[in-house]
Amino acid sequence: MKVTNYRLQTEIEHLSINNQKSWFTDYLKSLLESDKPYFQKSDYIALCFFELDNKVEYLTNEIKALTAQKKKLEEAKRLGLEITAKTLQTYGIDKMEGTAISSLTITPSKKKINRKINIKNPNKVMELGFVEFSVDKKAIETALNNDTEDTTELLQYLDVTTTTETTSPKLKINKRRSSNNIESTELLNDVA
Repeated sequence: MKVTNYRLQTEIEHLSINNQKSWFTDYLKSLLESDKPYFQKSDYIALCFFELDNKVEYLTNEIKALTAQKKKLEEAKRLGLEITAKTLQTYGIDKMEGTAISSLTITPSKKKINRKINIKNPNKVMELGFVEFSVDKKAIETALNNDTEDTTELLQYLDVTTTTETTSPKLKINKRRSSNNIESTELLNDVA
């Protein structure tokens, strides 16, 4: 994996919610006010975010590979423990003392019962007393969102808290559909 660390990219990587963002803004302003051509500035900013995308994708793939390796090792360990236990049992050994470890002990086999319940006649089951009553929150949401329905009677039994979440504007980078992007990476090294 080829990773280019541009200064802007490094500045972005060090951003966090808790720290001062003014130094990043100042660097971005100095970049925009520089004498470089307009298109180079745009490409430089976009390539910095693309490099971050590459790092994230690389880490995602590594995490997937490590997760698969972890599952494989866990399964191998489980099988190894089972086979070792069976082998020791064939020799009549249920416990072995050690010097580096206290002992190896064979645990008895366990049975776990899983039940899947399919109710054939719900009314008869409810008549037997197996009933659960709860408020239908989806119906309340629908009634509150419906302007034509009168909800004054309902609202006297509810406390409704409405919160509005506003997202900040974000930069969207539109990728060009050509193979020239690879060459532009080398051209931008002098912009930083």
